[in-house]
Amino acid sequence: MSQQTGPLAGIRVVELGNFIAAPTAGRLLADFGADVVKVERPGTGDELRRWRLYDGDTSLLFRTLGRNKRSMTVDLRRPEGQELVRALAARSDVLLENFRPGTLERWGLGPGELRALNPRLVVVRVSGYGQTGPYRDRPGFGGVAEAIGGLRALTGYPGRPPTRVGVSLADSVAGLYAVIGALMGLLRRDREPGAAPGEVVDVALYEAVYSLMESLLPDFEAFGVVRGPAGSALPGVAPSNTYRCADGKYIVVSGNGDAIFRRLMHAIGRDDLAVDPRLADNAGRVEHAGLLDDAIGAWTAALTQEAAEAVLRGASVPCGPILTAADIAKDPHFEARGMHERHRVRGHDGEITFPGIVPTLTERPGRTRSLGPELGEHTEAVLAELGVTGEAVTRLRENGVI
Repeated sequence: MSQQTGPLAGIRVVELGNFIAAPTAGRLLADFGADVVKVERPGTGDELRRWRLYDGDTSLLFRTLGRNKRSMTVDLRRPEGQELVRALAARSDVLLENFRPGTLERWGLGPGELRALNPRLVVVRVSGYGQTGPYRDRPGFGGVAEAIGGLRALTGYPGRPPTRVGVSLADSVAGLYAVIGALMGLLRRDREPGAAPGEVVDVALYEAVYSLMESLLPDFEAFGVVRGPAGSALPGVAPSNTYRCADGKYIVVSGNGDAIFRRLMHAIGRDDLAVDPRLADNAGRVEHAGLLDDAIGAWTAALTQEAAEAVLRGASVPCGPILTAADIAKDPHFEARGMHERHRVRGHDGEITFPGIVPTLTERPGRTRSLGPELGEHTEAVLAELGVTGEAVTRLRENGVI
């Protein structure tokens, strides 16, 4: 704890989560100085350790999401393991978990039991459908949450099967909400020290997705509009799309502001469209989106992606290439902003580039103190902080509790 720096230094977090959602929240808190103790199953640990495992015994995905944390192995199904977690929670500020609702209660680790030991504890619970409601007991992963929350109905192209984005979006967004909830709980706790016990934060994966759906439901209720997939376009906003260039690469162009639209049309040599009264506002441009896409697409088709981007940047039109990992690795802006961090990883030669800390703070910024730890690397150190040492540790290990 004495080595922690950042705005959350001095805050201890117990992470009981596996996979993506709760560990994302734990990583963000750890990035800014919280002492995050990740509790994992003895022998196997978080299954994320073997997701996208191309070599070795620990994936770089886990090294990324587990950065700045300490790993402690505890069998939560054993009474002795549950007692260790109670002791840890009694000395902590936040507990993160993403088990199916009711699991912690069966282990005697529900919010009521934990806050009886530590009234100031903020308990953050992440699950597929939340802690209440008719779906609460259903198992839920991020992909299912994206379907239930409305996102999958909007992805892909009309008449074709819905698609997903290439990352665990629902889990990551739920992790962000979990952090927001944890910070609000800590803020309330410290502002109202004599108030009710620490907050219980209930984050549902499907609700995290649903919160991103903008006016999806109000538009249906008010106007009967049922939105569907629109490919690479942004429905109800024009022009905003992806266009193929002469070299086979693509460029994303967002010319949907009134003044930006006029600059865009002048830049592509369509002065006639820039002054067309039908296209003076977004409503008119949406009505004639096909016309605009054809005009922009014809222009980009005659230029390389780099040349098209240069022209549009010169006209102050928001645009950009679609970068792959290979492109990002050599991009100078990522480098200048500190988004390329190079670290040595056990089992790999040389240094490997990892994503930097977001958001950027001026006075007390976050930093990467360590990558995701080895399984159980800090078990004995954490137990020592709880006063468990020597023969007691040996006994727990021999009995398979840790």
